[in-house]
Amino acid sequence: MKHAALRLAAAVGTTVLALGALSGCGRSAPGASYFPLESGHRWTYRLSSEWENSTVERETVVLSNEGSDRTLDSGSAFRRHSDSGIDYWLRADDTGVFRVATKSDLEEAPKPDPQPRYVLKAPIAVGTNWPASTTTYLLRRRNDFPPEIRHSHPSVPMVYTIAALNQKVETPAGAFDGCVKVQGEAKLKLFSDPVQGWRDMPLTTLEWYCPGVGLVRVERSEPANSTFLLGGVMKMELMSWE
Repeated sequence: MKHAALRLAAAVGTTVLALGALSGCGRSAPGASYFPLESGHRWTYRLSSEWENSTVERETVVLSNEGSDRTLDSGSAFRRHSDSGIDYWLRADDTGVFRVATKSDLEEAPKPDPQPRYVLKAPIAVGTNWPASTTTYLLRRRNDFPPEIRHSHPSVPMVYTIAALNQKVETPAGAFDGCVKVQGEAKLKLFSDPVQGWRDMPLTTLEWYCPGVGLVRVERSEPANSTFLLGGVMKMELMSWE
């Protein structure tokens, strides 16, 4: 479950970003204060997953910024590291903040994204939207192996939209003001069971980014309501940051 949660965490969300040459003109890029990338920052999250059969899993997720990195063939990018051993490279410019590559411990070199995967797209305003791929983190088959749907559907198109500004968010790390709420929506057609047949399963993500801190909360919903499939909800909340 941890790799799935960390893919979600790094596909989303963190103090003010000194972009330098990456910004092209020395100004902070749109969304930079909501997703800091400079080195030295570290975020610890509490992750809880609950399935429709009442099974519950809890764990801790840690992300850290490792600073500017020039290992990519395409040039410099900011590297973010997860405690599972997965690294992510991100950039920021006038179009927003976006991921450009990933690497797991099993891979020899970073794997470039076919296209930049936006975390926050400019302008930071209600209604701004962008496409990005996702996968399932909770949906699974009750009787097949491997049970996780993500093995057969590793890339699902999702549309993200800035749904609200100036949000107040309560977390174990404290209360935060002036946050941006992002909503992601997707549908995945799966065979539900012999009675319901094929259905569009909704995948919904809510993310909150706060100025000077970054990602503070994620809520993921993947309901199944099926005899063949099992769905659930996942929440990730900020416990501490530095």
